[in-house]
Amino acid sequence: MKTRIAMLAAAGALSILTIPLAATAQVSVNINVPGLVMTAPPPPRYEPLPPPRGGFVWVPGRWVWDGRAYAWHAGGWQPARAGYVYAPGRWIEDRGGWRWNDGDWRREARREARREREWEEDRRHDRYERDHRHGHDRDRGEYFCPPGQAKKGNC
Repeated sequence: MKTRIAMLAAAGALSILTIPLAATAQVSVNINVPGLVMTAPPPPRYEPLPPPRGGFVWVPGRWVWDGRAYAWHAGGWQPARAGYVYAPGRWIEDRGGWRWNDGDWRREARREARREREWEEDRRHDRYERDHRHGHDRDRGEYFCPPGQAKKGNC
């Protein structure tokens, strides 16, 4: 009986000693966001631009994340698309990490500028027709603007 009490006392003393150790344990949670790399990419390498090649566009090289480290992927030629310009990809800082934004094709600025000019010419033409309608004279107060059209800029 005395040994049994001694064993229980020893077990109790050991359990009291282990309580502070368990209280200092820490839990760490790491959530991996797909496509997000926590290490910043190195600066781009210098690649000499090759001579122009008809019907193709040069796509510069880039750093590629392989899951453990960055590896350099050399640039190359891509077939050109009529009326479009290639915008190269780039690394973007996002949510405390880095994400690769792929390159894509965008319309040429000249085409967009021409479209803007045509639109502005149409607006001027419509405004001229509106101002010179028969039977309406703004100076004499006979001009009528339909309800809701003034807010839209049509009167």
